[in-house]
Amino acid sequence: MDMTVLCYKKCSTCQKALKWLDANGIPYKERPIKEENPTRAELEAWYKKSGLPLKRFFNTSGNLYKEMNLKEKLPKMSEEEQLDLLATDGMLVKRPLAVAADYVLPGFKEAEWKEKIKAD
Repeated sequence: MDMTVLCYKKCSTCQKALKWLDANGIPYKERPIKEENPTRAELEAWYKKSGLPLKRFFNTSGNLYKEMNLKEKLPKMSEEEQLDLLATDGMLVKRPLAVAADYVLPGFKEAEWKEKIKAD
């Protein structure tokens, strides 16, 4: 399995997700989301592959999201504008973000990960 997990070292949810992957013997490649910000092309491809609403890819509890008042702004923005914005800073992206050939999982919900990742 070729899975990449984009995460932020100081994020407790990311630490929990990596711990879960390790405990379940699931191989992955770690990518620091702040230092290696996802490109717009990557984000668009992952969003389309996920089948999820684009809002799920935003880190709605992050400081940057709050500082930029995105709760108010996002509903008025086009998908194109939202993808452009997401690509400007990895701290805007929901993490951890697990990306593999047949799934994209923004955020860590153990039941969701168990279902998708174990199904491989």
